[in-house]
Amino acid sequence: MRFSLQIIATVLCCLTATGTLSVEARGEFVLAEAEIHEVVDHYIDLRLKDAGVTPAPPADDANLLRRTMLDLVGRIPTAGEANTFVASSDAGKRAAMIDRFIASPSFARHQANEVNAMLMPGSSGDLLKYLLPATAANRPWDQVFRDLLAADPETGADQFLKSRVGDLDRLANDTSVIFFGVNVSCAQCHDHPLVSEWTQSHFFGMKSFFSRTFENGDFLGEREYGLVKFQTVKGEEKVAPLMFLTGTVLAEPESPEPSDEQKKVEKERLEELKKNKQPPPVPAFSRREQLARVALENDENIYFSRSIVNRVWYRLFGRGLVAPVDQMHPENPASHPELLDWLARDLVAHGYDLRRLIRGLVLSDTYSRSSRWDGEQHPAPELFAVASIRPLTPAQYATSLRLASMSPSWFPEENASEEFEKRIEQIENSARGFAGLIEQPSEGFQVSVTEALLFNNNQRITSEFLRDAGDSLVGTLKSIEDTKQLVDIAVRNVFARPATDDEAQVLGEYLSQYKEDRLIAAQQLVWALLTTNEVRFNY
Repeated sequence: MRFSLQIIATVLCCLTATGTLSVEARGEFVLAEAEIHEVVDHYIDLRLKDAGVTPAPPADDANLLRRTMLDLVGRIPTAGEANTFVASSDAGKRAAMIDRFIASPSFARHQANEVNAMLMPGSSGDLLKYLLPATAANRPWDQVFRDLLAADPETGADQFLKSRVGDLDRLANDTSVIFFGVNVSCAQCHDHPLVSEWTQSHFFGMKSFFSRTFENGDFLGEREYGLVKFQTVKGEEKVAPLMFLTGTVLAEPESPEPSDEQKKVEKERLEELKKNKQPPPVPAFSRREQLARVALENDENIYFSRSIVNRVWYRLFGRGLVAPVDQMHPENPASHPELLDWLARDLVAHGYDLRRLIRGLVLSDTYSRSSRWDGEQHPAPELFAVASIRPLTPAQYATSLRLASMSPSWFPEENASEEFEKRIEQIENSARGFAGLIEQPSEGFQVSVTEALLFNNNQRITSEFLRDAGDSLVGTLKSIEDTKQLVDIAVRNVFARPATDDEAQVLGEYLSQYKEDRLIAAQQLVWALLTTNEVRFNY
């Protein structure tokens, strides 16, 4: 049974971070059975109303299709997909489109790329061996966390730890940042100067969960003994407790330090195991296993659930409910605390199903707003009154460039066919090499000089995107005599929308310079379109 957000429970008030608020006065009590997209719009609209801000109108169909496909399957629409969606008058076409793409193999591949970028920033290795089957199976996020800490080499899940085990400080902080939204690095040398909740004991407590982990050949091992010690700013030496970020200290069995002779025997045994390509023995008490347990307990999982909700929100909306995403602490409250808490509770209640969360967020009216703001003063970004303009990831950009430069006739007419999906996967695979030339975007992204030179001087642009071939856009355009038709096909193929009157006129005049050489004309036009900001960004 579905409940309207306007239904008020018999409870007369609800407790929030700011005190007891009247339900009738604020309308902030939301039933757990409500749909995700309804809850999102309820809280976002409530804040907009309080701020006296009228949000941007919905994006048009072509814009919304492009945005949604980039977020769900990592690519722009083909001209055929865009034409079909825009022409449809079905009131349920948006929900049907979202469900179709979420159920597609492309969704799983794109989510694997996105999660890999989140888990392995700046790393030369990757987790795709593990993540591709995990996302295809919609493995719950809590299970992914357990798998990465268990570090099974057979599945490839060990790469998260192996890429960092040589620097335990980094491993502790990366785990805290990625899975719990807390950057504790500032508490390494002293208690955090601005956040009283983060002390040295928090940093070294997190480090203690990994302090017994080591690499032995192709495998990771974990010792039965070992303590972490640190010095306070007063020079006092302390033994770090096995402490989680909430302050919970875990009890553990005594682990006396072995004698020098025992360590020598242990080292010889490990060398033998390494030589025979066998894993070290599993400890009776695993500190990493204890981290997975405590982080997911019902009274401890607030950091874990809120962090992944915030990161998914950041990826889809361009800004987290807590910003930056690694500063989740009381001194930096969420822009919409009730919404974040509701989404976190809902995620836990539904088994950490990220696919369900993504679907709900993308279905919201908040997500569908235009990125164009016509008012005098742009609203504060934390209001989510207007859609953010987001740079494409390397995989999104390279795949979209490759797709946009293919002839529209190369794709099967039936967009949902098996053959169509095979062509899309072929495009993705062929784009991987070029994706390696593009930097992963970060906060404050600007197109780099290296990227600008790549598109201006590199022969790969011509050979990969401006080819004269039967399956390429250039090959199709060069044989079209009618300039208006040529422009229309080119713009629809690259921008997934029809050309405006102004664009048609300007591009037509531009092509008139190349009347004697239709191939050069086609290449110049396609290059000009591919190098625009409209292709580089999700808007």
